[in-house]
Amino acid sequence: MADVEIEVTGNITSLEPVKTSKGMFQLPMHVSLSSPAAREWFGQRRENIRPWTVFVNTGNFRTPSSLPRLSKRIMKNVEYFQSNYFFVFLGLIAYCLITSPLLLIAVAASLGACYILSLKNAERKINILGHELTLAQQYGMVALCSLPLFYLAGAGSVIFWVLGASIFIITLHAAFYNIDSILNPDEERVELMMEQV
Repeated sequence: MADVEIEVTGNITSLEPVKTSKGMFQLPMHVSLSSPAAREWFGQRRENIRPWTVFVNTGNFRTPSSLPRLSKRIMKNVEYFQSNYFFVFLGLIAYCLITSPLLLIAVAASLGACYILSLKNAERKINILGHELTLAQQYGMVALCSLPLFYLAGAGSVIFWVLGASIFIITLHAAFYNIDSILNPDEERVELMMEQV
């Protein structure tokens, strides 16, 4: 057999940790809070928002005629008003922050510390005990140091209240809002005539 020489060259990026000159391991990934994907997702939510006059139109609230109809109605409403429900969730978060001054101060302090760290990182890297910390590690330390402050401010109960209130309000709206009067007005008219007979 003849010896065949194959040249293999190129740049290979690995997801395994890379050992730095100071003995620390660092993963080759970039964490960005203002990533284009997040901005695009939020932009899509804003574009797909339905008119609020349609969302709160009391003329479209009716009790469902049967249990299978209720489940279909909830699924259609969640799909159609998805962006509106997202902004209802954000509104409940804003309400909790406004009505809880200590929690608002805790969130502002944490975000302020992260902002100051990002400004300092733009100038020079921060070293602690001779080790250079990445921005993500610094954010993690701020989050860790903020946990006792969030605990004292009652952030745990606020999270559960926001989740519970959001699920309750969204389910209530989705169960009683008659989406068929918007999407299929002819089908709704036929169904009303059949119910009257």
